[in-house]
Amino acid sequence: MSTDTESLRTVVDQWKAAVDAHDPKLVASYFTDDAIFQGLHPYSIGPESVAAYYDVQPIGMTAHYDIRETKRLADDLILGYLTVDFSFLDKPTVSVYLSLIIRSTPEGWLITHYQVSRLT
Repeated sequence: MSTDTESLRTVVDQWKAAVDAHDPKLVASYFTDDAIFQGLHPYSIGPESVAAYYDVQPIGMTAHYDIRETKRLADDLILGYLTVDFSFLDKPTVSVYLSLIIRSTPEGWLITHYQVSRLT
């Protein structure tokens, strides 16, 4: 496994654990202050909007992911392309593509861009 993949996996594992625990503030802590966030609703900017997005997700929602590709964009930027299955207690699983850009910061690697699109 490459260092880039390891760095991405570390961030995504933290994000997944916070999503699975339904802890919106913790999810948001893995995003940069200027992060562009595009879930399945209109885009937003910054951790506060990420927390608001995950706060309304149903209790019991979990994320299961597979990293498909990584690419180093710059010394401090890594692109990740993933598939993610969001599972729910009372409705069908939602499968998506997830593109992430993580940035190296003094606090460690954080998500600076997050874009989801549904699998067809």
